[in-house]
Amino acid sequence: MTSDALQSDRIVLPDELEEIEDRFYRDGCTDGLPIVPPTPERVMKMIEYNRLDPKQVIATIPPQGGQATVEKIAINAVMAGCRPEYLPVLIAAVEAMTSEGFDLFGVQATTHPCAMLTLINGPIAKKLDINSGAGAMGPGWRANATIGRAVRLTLLNIGGARPGSVDKATQGTPAKFSFCFAENEDASPWEPFHVERGFKPTDSTVTVLGLEGPHDINGQDASKATSFLRIVAGSIMAPGSSNFRFVTGSDLVICIGPEHAALVARDGLTKDDIREYLFRTARVPLEFTTEENLASRKRTPAQYGDFGDQPIPIVLSKENILIVVVGGAGLHSTWMPSWGGPKHRAVTKLIRTPD
Repeated sequence: MTSDALQSDRIVLPDELEEIEDRFYRDGCTDGLPIVPPTPERVMKMIEYNRLDPKQVIATIPPQGGQATVEKIAINAVMAGCRPEYLPVLIAAVEAMTSEGFDLFGVQATTHPCAMLTLINGPIAKKLDINSGAGAMGPGWRANATIGRAVRLTLLNIGGARPGSVDKATQGTPAKFSFCFAENEDASPWEPFHVERGFKPTDSTVTVLGLEGPHDINGQDASKATSFLRIVAGSIMAPGSSNFRFVTGSDLVICIGPEHAALVARDGLTKDDIREYLFRTARVPLEFTTEENLASRKRTPAQYGDFGDQPIPIVLSKENILIVVVGGAGLHSTWMPSWGGPKHRAVTKLIRTPD
């Protein structure tokens, strides 16, 4: 039996917890960590709490093409250790990552070390205690850890992305265990990320995107906005990133720490000012790329853009630079390159709760 087992209606579990965990591991249904046995009682408790139809099909998940019903999503949520109230977040995440134009097949099967970011905005973040402050991308918060893990188990067990057979990541990434956090809206001097994307402040949303894990931007010596942004530009000006080498029309994410955000806002800069500066400044000199890459750019300017003999921007447009405020005290920020699929853009969906 493989992870296809979770596509069937029922499987008979052993009685002992250790035997259950061993069986799920042998069958390729886990991420290698212990799981909560998805008994019918636990799964139905989660579904009934949210007043949902267990057979409702939310989406079809590539590349295996498994049907993500409410019940099957709930099974993976239980295995990950989620509380019942987390299920609407997972359903919205599944809707987002299976939206038209979002290349989930590529994210699932690529050799690139990317993981599925799950970003939460709106009132639900506080309601569910999703960490947006100090250590938001690390351990210690049940909601962050289990929601992110449930997304991964869903991609594995319903989508079939088993490492080494379908998931072809050359080295992988620890972000594939869990990659979920909320925006620190209270510490942001700008409008929240989901409002910027057309939602109301009172809406709760989830945003998904296939990204590398976070890269630190150490801006401890920056005393003004231009100094910090120069550091950011130098950090993301990475000729080895997939954003630059393959498809510059893909999004990348910059998570600005609250102290850096306050510094930039104090000097009167908006998010769009940041994007404009980085698009103009984060450009790779031609001598830092390869002859092969330059030849590809000349053959397909519609994909890469036509910049002649000038330094090449890390993205095709400033709109490909997504800015979120995350974290606690300290002059650190992070950035996350995309996996580099064809114009891989973030998708944001509304979270619908039983309330």
